[in-house]
Amino acid sequence: ATHVQRNNNSNNNNDNSIKTDEQPLLHPEYIHLYISNCIASCENIPDRHAQNRLVRLVCVFLQSLIRNQIVQVDVLFYEVQAFCIEFSRIREAASLFKLLKAMQ
Repeated sequence: ATHVQRNNNSNNNNDNSIKTDEQPLLHPEYIHLYISNCIASCENIPDRHAQNRLVRLVCVFLQSLIRNQIVQVDVLFYEVQAFCIEFSRIREAASLFKLLKAMQ
C-alpha cells in the first residue's frame, strides 16, 4: 500500500532477500476518524453550492483511498454507503457507490 513506510535492513550480505519493516505512516483509526469528520462536514454545510463541492471532493478523495488500498472498504462500508445514498444526486457519490458495490 502507498501509505506504508519501508525500512530496508540488509545487514547480512549472504542473504539475497530484502528485509522490510512495514509501518503505516498514519494509524488506520486516524484515517477513519478523518473520513468520518469529512462526511459530517458535508452533512452540516448549510450552503447547497458549497455542500455539493465538498461532497464531490470527499468522494474523489475516498475513491483514491480505496483504489490505492489505503483504507479497507469493510471498515467504512456502511458509513460511506449511507453518505453515497444521502448525496446520490451528485455524480461522484454515485460513482463512489458503484465502486463500493464492486468491492463487496
